[in-house]
Amino acid sequence: MRIDVNNTFKNFNTPLTAPAYSVPTYKFVNREYLNIIYRTDEKVLRTAVPEPLEIGDPLVKFEVMWMPDVSGLGAYTEAGQVIPVRFNGEDGDYVHSMYVDNFPAIASGRELTAYPKKLGAPKLYVDSDTLVGTLDYGTLRVATATMGYKHFEMDKELAKNEICRPNFMVKIATDYNGDLRICDLVRTQITNIEVKGAWTGPARLQLFEHALAPLADLPVLEVVSASHILTDLTLNAAQPVYNYLEEK
Repeated sequence: MRIDVNNTFKNFNTPLTAPAYSVPTYKFVNREYLNIIYRTDEKVLRTAVPEPLEIGDPLVKFEVMWMPDVSGLGAYTEAGQVIPVRFNGEDGDYVHSMYVDNFPAIASGRELTAYPKKLGAPKLYVDSDTLVGTLDYGTLRVATATMGYKHFEMDKELAKNEICRPNFMVKIATDYNGDLRICDLVRTQITNIEVKGAWTGPARLQLFEHALAPLADLPVLEVVSASHILTDLTLNAAQPVYNYLEEK
């Protein structure tokens, strides 16, 4: 089989004749968020955040995102934890864990960027007067979030600022011997966004112990705030901001 490098590798991934995911850019229509910010154990949180990122208040955001219309990827739901951090004087969020029910979204997020995605079964839905976000790993429940449905309108500019905080992640890739080839801290930020609606209200969050989905390792001590946000947006590419191999 002759491989035409100029054409074949425009896909950036394998299988060559049926790529696992499409070439970006990925545009999201009616992307819906349930975000719950909670206070956790500071000592445990420090062990979860890699240097040179810095933490301030010991806060974690648990988020569930329903994405019904994504160019190239289809429809899927995602859930996970992000941690407010600071890097070189800039406030942002360290993406700690993500659980996704769509393989192309998992593969493209991990390979093209550095999103720490694993297979999971998250859901976001309305139950009577309650917005509910759940995450199952296999057949077991590992998180349940509830929020009063559209109790209070939220300022759209505040909602935009919440969604558009810079994200930091660690990109890791090995060579054929299993040695580290890439180990970078990367940064990405959503800049093209329309907030269609935003609300806040009373919220609760339960996390359940699981060996392979250890969200409960960052325990919920106090729910600080919650938001329900509906958007259209486009994801941007990530850029390296710190090379761990060079620093080593």
